Amino acid sequence: MSRRSTARRKKSNKMSMFLIAFIMMVLCGIMVIQISDMKVEQRELKIQEANLKLQLAQEQQRTDDLQEEKVYVQTKKYVEEKAKEFGYVYPDEIILKPEK
Repeated sequence: MSRRSTARRKKSNKMSMFLIAFIMMVLCGIMVIQISDMKVEQRELKIQEANLKLQLAQEQQRTDDLQEEKVYVQTKKYVEEKAKEFGYVYPDEIILKPEK
């Protein structure tokens, strides 16, 4: 009986070792897949970050332009230009139109 039980234990140990090795290989495979997915996601996030930085720079430039325009709109020169577009003139200003 001891020979049979020893043979069973050896067979059981081999199966256990094979099962453990198989599980370890499956876990390693899953980890490799997850790592590759994370690298792809990291690349996508870096591209998105670069796009957002570019967009931020553009918006900052737009903000600067709008600030300059805000200051310009408050000047007398701007008011005169807009008034001339609507046909307004100073009271002492003479407008000469060429004859056709």
